[in-house]
Amino acid sequence: MMMQESTATVNDLICPLFLVDGKGQRQQISSLPGIDRLSLDNLLIEIEQCLELGVGSFVLFPAVEESLKDKTASYGSNPDNFYLKAATEIKSRFPEIWLMSDVAMDPYSSDGHDGLVKDGKILNDETLEILGTMAVAQANAGFDILGPSDMMDGRVAWIREELDDNGFEETGIMAYSAKYASAYYGPFRDALESAPKSGDKKTYQMDPANRREAIREAELDEEEGADWIMVKPATLYLDVIREIRDHVSTPVSAYNVSGEYAMVKAAAQKGWLDNDTAMVEMLTCIKRAGADAILTYFAKEYAKLVKP
Repeated sequence: MMMQESTATVNDLICPLFLVDGKGQRQQISSLPGIDRLSLDNLLIEIEQCLELGVGSFVLFPAVEESLKDKTASYGSNPDNFYLKAATEIKSRFPEIWLMSDVAMDPYSSDGHDGLVKDGKILNDETLEILGTMAVAQANAGFDILGPSDMMDGRVAWIREELDDNGFEETGIMAYSAKYASAYYGPFRDALESAPKSGDKKTYQMDPANRREAIREAELDEEEGADWIMVKPATLYLDVIREIRDHVSTPVSAYNVSGEYAMVKAAAQKGWLDNDTAMVEMLTCIKRAGADAILTYFAKEYAKLVKP
């Protein structure tokens, strides 16, 4: 261990949580073994258990009923949104944690896209207005840092201005700057039932073949006011993590996405590899590539493994 150059610590990890409305809910996600959708009462218990293991950073994703979705994702900024109410309760109960949101239309959109759809096209500028309203609602609910995951052009500057104009100068932004149009998001979309109803997201997410574009996107988001830069996915894009780490001064995070987690779990269940060894190697390599923080479904499991 003395000669080991890179180590992923529990402090590096951000734990994703899936929230559903109601009480007493613990819904298994078949494509994400060991990960459940939780109602707020069970989610508070989950956070407490993670804190006992040293995990203190979380990102919250809402699983929204289809009946609450519409073309403009209006439920995303509705004061009665169970997601916003949950954030307020979580921060009241655990003020010491670092709580991150998801700023995007797709959890609330009847089209399942990250942007406003009209005549089969994504309207970038019209989407910014929706995202800005959503961001202010999330900041007001108590989120510490907002995670715009939509990949619309100019959204970081728009959200930063909206936050500042509404008195949320200290609310941070973790921009999904290099979010690729990846095949590895499937289990996440299962968890939220948020897959596009038609078409795909290749018109606004990045081409997996592009590296220089990722650097430009990260530098633009930094200029627009992002406090963190996100690369997604992580393990298939280690080169991109390193390139961005070398080009920006803000911290860089990487999203160890659902498909990467599910591959390890599926192979381990078949006895084709050792789960713990593969998990440690995966997270260590992401850290070695230059990630300052790692958003991973392994967070709680890894914390249990390394706990003294």
